[in-house]
Amino acid sequence: MRETTRYFVEQVLRKRPYLRIKWCRRVIDQPLMREIQPDGCIRFWGIVPELDGRTLRGVTLEDGRTIYNAFPDHGFVPPPEQGRTP
Repeated sequence: MRETTRYFVEQVLRKRPYLRIKWCRRVIDQPLMREIQPDGCIRFWGIVPELDGRTLRGVTLEDGRTIYNAFPDHGFVPPPEQGRTP
């Protein structure tokens, strides 16, 4: 089972009570995109049907498992598909 940080439980879920840990886990397990931040934390993006199809950004610690932050990312633009021509 994945861990969460105290910050995630006490601050993130308090500010965003509509979020569900299972959504965050799903995004981390099957991301549309993944990116390592300069501080070593890892960002994951994924579509969450339960959020009306919005994109959720999940952030984990360096281990790629411990959930640190999550929020709907309204400005997310998916990367172009490989091998696809415009």
